[in-house]
Amino acid sequence: MLQIPEHKIPITELKTNFDVQIFIKREDLIHPTISGNKFWKLLLNVNQYLESKPENPLLITFGGAFSNHIASFSAFGNEFGIKTIGIIRGNELENNWQENPTLSEASKNGMDFHFVSREDYQNKEQLTGNFSNPYPNSLIIPEGGSNESAVEGVQYMLGNDTKDFDYLCTAVGTGGTIAGISKFAEAGQKVLGIKVVRDDSLEKTILEWSGKENFELVNADENRYGKISEENVRFINWFFQEYQIPLDPIYTGKLMQTIFELAEKGFFPKGSKILAFHTGGLQGTKGANLFLKNKGRELIRLNL
Repeated sequence: MLQIPEHKIPITELKTNFDVQIFIKREDLIHPTISGNKFWKLLLNVNQYLESKPENPLLITFGGAFSNHIASFSAFGNEFGIKTIGIIRGNELENNWQENPTLSEASKNGMDFHFVSREDYQNKEQLTGNFSNPYPNSLIIPEGGSNESAVEGVQYMLGNDTKDFDYLCTAVGTGGTIAGISKFAEAGQKVLGIKVVRDDSLEKTILEWSGKENFELVNADENRYGKISEENVRFINWFFQEYQIPLDPIYTGKLMQTIFELAEKGFFPKGSKILAFHTGGLQGTKGANLFLKNKGRELIRLNL
């Protein structure tokens, strides 16, 4: 069985001129290759699966070409000796995936790929059936890793060191992380989610998983996967220079940029203590820089 790490995750205060205090919890440091919240979202899923003592255990999941989930999922399998399969959106990558930094690293971790068209990828139920039939003893995890077991695993991101904050903040993609934070937050704590994807069903999904109404969702300025504005890049580079903390352009960069913008606008009551969760995803910066370089745009300058 996989064990909960014993080391303490650091919480760093970010010195600002705002009339609130902003801190960041470095969940990205939980493991060298299994990034941030993905570790906690997969932990209980895999432990529950292994408890059934499956013959030839196999983990299967879904994701895009630069997916943090694919990267962490493959690293999880490699770390614990479990075979993994990634169902990848976009069959145009089938013959040149070696040029993709995320997929190349996932392959080194032992992941096999099945590429499907973007149209077929939308029908996850059918794809799940296609793979559960030939692999009946496998564990199939949803895209992004969010399900009820993932929500339960997120509770380990909270503890005595997070109890005194007024706001708990996280980026929101598929909703599992914020649902877990919401479910296990202290009474009176407000949970703020920064949406980085356009999905009007998220609030309903989070409420179903959490069972609490202590959360609020705010859109990032550029709340679409894979869309990186020039301001996103400038903020990430400034933040790294100012605090020596790397951010990624899909999740944590948009999270921290939005928190700073909200603080500047007076969104948070004066004197509030705000905690942001750094959920990892830094591997995606390599792919983002390939995109930015091809567009002749400023690169994200991180020592990765």
